[in-house]
Amino acid sequence: MRAPTGNQFTISRSSGGSTFSATITEVAASLREFTVDGMDLTENYPVDSTPPFGSGIVLAPWPNRVEDGRWTLDGVVQQLDITEPDRHNAIHGLLRYSPYTVVEHTDDSVTLAATIFPQHGYTFLVDTTVRYQLVDGGIAVTHTAHNAGTTKAPVAFGTHPFLTIGDVPTSELSLTLNAASRILVNERLNPTGKAAVEGTDYDLRAGLVLGDRFFDDAFGDVTMVDGVSRHILTAPDGRTLELWQDSSCGFVQVFTTQIFPKRNGTGTAVAIEPMTAPPNAFNSGDGLKWLAPGESWTVSWGLTYSGAV
Repeated sequence: MRAPTGNQFTISRSSGGSTFSATITEVAASLREFTVDGMDLTENYPVDSTPPFGSGIVLAPWPNRVEDGRWTLDGVVQQLDITEPDRHNAIHGLLRYSPYTVVEHTDDSVTLAATIFPQHGYTFLVDTTVRYQLVDGGIAVTHTAHNAGTTKAPVAFGTHPFLTIGDVPTSELSLTLNAASRILVNERLNPTGKAAVEGTDYDLRAGLVLGDRFFDDAFGDVTMVDGVSRHILTAPDGRTLELWQDSSCGFVQVFTTQIFPKRNGTGTAVAIEPMTAPPNAFNSGDGLKWLAPGESWTVSWGLTYSGAV
């Protein structure tokens, strides 16, 4: 059988008495599996499946949405292909269905590369890479973008991991999200403004048991300590899975669904998505990185597990 996500790249590392393993796909460079001693730390999906809800994929050159797929470059309207027809937006960038090539594959790391070629609404030539490196306690992910064209190019990164701690139901996990503001959106999930989370149900800085709460929300003003922001899932027994993001990632999306495909049917899952820019950044300019010809940019995030398996 040929997998719909292409070749599968497996990496593994043993340290501190535990073994971390991950599988990354050729298509979209998706983190399809991530485990410690066989225990799931992401909502893994089968090899014969495409990534449900964009699970684990790389989002570039923008995460989230561009409203109506339209933006303006030097006074000229650009029209991206509409990839979210029900809301008439362009969603999750241009590499969602692109194959990556292997740059390097070792026992505990893999580096993949894909080029964003000029196309409808994005007339730039940008080379990208993503490196998955297993480290003590988890995994570190590094993205690069290099402007291989002759004009300045707008770029933003995001990724879409669904996180879990073994077989603990998502509803029983507590989420601590170190973000001080929330992006307000309309019925098409496009931004209309920003509001402080202080005093609202969206203030997750002290932690919140997810329960049956539904989220499809982008947050900003993430708290940085020594150049890193940290968001934490905690199981009732004290085990934790931390998502960290570097200072380039000033935003984070939280998304929950009750119909994520699992081994025994469908169930609730939560995605915590580091982003360098918020929704509709091609229009607002917020968090958008403009690369000069020949310029490169690096962005990092990762996952760290703590507790007994």
